[in-house]
Amino acid sequence: QVLLVESGGGLVQAGGSLRLSCVDSGRTLTRNVMAWFRQAPGKEREFVAGIRWRAGDTLYADSVKGRFTISGDNAKSTLYLQMNSLKPEDTAVYYCAAKGGVLISKHTYDYWGQGTQVTVSS
Repeated sequence: QVLLVESGGGLVQAGGSLRLSCVDSGRTLTRNVMAWFRQAPGKEREFVAGIRWRAGDTLYADSVKGRFTISGDNAKSTLYLQMNSLKPEDTAVYYCAAKGGVLISKHTYDYWGQGTQVTVSS
């Protein structure tokens, strides 16, 4: 059983930073393909960043490349998303997802967290 709980969201000014955390209580972190998605009001949920542990690779959406970093701590069963140089357009609810098939496709993930709100003011 995989239970994902996100934290770390909040209100930040443009140019600021936040680090999101996602604790995997099922302790399956490195056995999974995992990712962060986000959903802004009135928009589709979109891929932000993902990691394939066995392949050892990461992938980022073009809109966040160079600003966001996905990483994990297996000992803590925690996935992170370090977000720097935040922009107002990064405002959204951010979701952690696990056990994915196609990394960028939200339809292929079996488990989701409840989401954490990130608001970037201009």
